Amino acid sequence: MKERNETPLERADRNFGELLQELRVTQTGVQFLFAFLLTLAFTPRFPSLDSVQRATYVTTLLLAVLAAALLMAPAAVHRVLFQMGAKRELVQISSRLAGYGMAALVLALTGSVLLVVDVTVGRGSGIAAGAGTFVVCAGLWAVLPRLLRRSLVTRAAPAEEREPAGPGRSR
Repeated sequence: MKERNETPLERADRNFGELLQELRVTQTGVQFLFAFLLTLAFTPRFPSLDSVQRATYVTTLLLAVLAAALLMAPAAVHRVLFQMGAKRELVQISSRLAGYGMAALVLALTGSVLLVVDVTVGRGSGIAAGAGTFVVCAGLWAVLPRLLRRSLVTRAAPAEEREPAGPGRSR
């Protein structure tokens, strides 16, 4: 891995800027999801939901609120710690908050799909669609990045460590 020629403070500034860009991408999705969920309670069909659908709705709404709060928290933390020389700590806690926000978001997306498909097609289809949503999001947001990280770490190891010792080769 090629090192950048930057000071620890420059690295923290760059990392925080990259994190904010990531949060901008997710924030729009969270806002749309939250707005969609808020409007559902005021639709004519809402009173006909059964108790499971209502519980799914409330749980999903609260998960969307939690996701929004966690994904906006880095801005609030930054505001409080602004000019206190705590950029490294800010980046670390903000990264954790973003990770927790993404976890809450995948659950909110799962619940939303489960609810909509349950109401429109049926409970079994809703559960299947919700499970599929969870698997796809978890795969793309958690499994894929970890596989890529493992691949990069393996590739970054010196070639002599990766090559098996064979005839005429010594370590």
